[in-house]
Amino acid sequence: MINLKNKKIVVTGGTGFLGSYVVKELVRHGAQRKNISIPRSSKCDLTKWQNCIDTVKNQDIVIHLAGKVGGIGLNREKPGELFYDNLMMGVQLIEAARQAEIEKFIAVGTVCAYPKHTPVPFKEDDLWNGYPEETNAPYGLAKKMLLVQTQAYRQQYDFNAIYLLPVNLYGPGDNFDPNTSHVIPALIKKVADARMEKKNFIKVWGTGSASREFLYVEDAAEGIVLATEKYDGQEPINIGAGREITIKNLIETICRLMNFNGKILWDASKPDGQPRRMLDVRLAKKEFGFKAVTDFEEGLKKTIDWYLGTRQ
Repeated sequence: MINLKNKKIVVTGGTGFLGSYVVKELVRHGAQRKNISIPRSSKCDLTKWQNCIDTVKNQDIVIHLAGKVGGIGLNREKPGELFYDNLMMGVQLIEAARQAEIEKFIAVGTVCAYPKHTPVPFKEDDLWNGYPEETNAPYGLAKKMLLVQTQAYRQQYDFNAIYLLPVNLYGPGDNFDPNTSHVIPALIKKVADARMEKKNFIKVWGTGSASREFLYVEDAAEGIVLATEKYDGQEPINIGAGREITIKNLIETICRLMNFNGKILWDASKPDGQPRRMLDVRLAKKEFGFKAVTDFEEGLKKTIDWYLGTRQ
């Protein structure tokens, strides 16, 4: 087990949604805030090799959370950018960390790496049994290559790099930009806008039949930090809550929590994305004692309250 107290830790994406929670969780687990560095994407483009070298210099641990990411809309609009930027950031950062003899590298992947028709619940062993869902395949495959790299580097260089697969996240501080947001913030914003504009309906992409698993961001941060401290294996590990909900049930729940009684109009011309998504989370419990604790509706209420507070 790694004692974080005197470790110098760099968290890429550390000012982002998940990253800001990971930084807080690191401090809660004993890391000193003065020893945590956060490269700003505006000043530190990690697709550039020299920036990767500078980022890992004199560090002990690298937690790589930075990425270009968005919902189905962005994945369809910019698949090339999502592939190139995510691949180059990760591949170069891992190589720079290896050259700098970093003690440990934590690569945070994505549930989008799983094949489109993975049996539910998704087991880590299923990761290579097919092609990802088409709309997010370029992003998912770019992140998946980091798993190949961490395993290859462990084999050839004895480089201690681990790979985690978090499911869809949600919580206060999430991205509510309709052009790039994921499903929960997108739906919360739709309902809030409809209420403000006194509309008696909302339009939602797809048919509502697809299912998703959602993990509260504080739980995700705890899982990542526990893995940083305790897990040194080569196998990828799921970070999730182990429960699924259909998009139809999700939007109905959000409408109920936000006291919106209007109609839900489904636009079946838009894609549902992956048919089902839920992780098998037993390995995280076994390897480093992680179990999600936040009740889903309680997490949704906190997310809704936070967002409505930002609109006032």
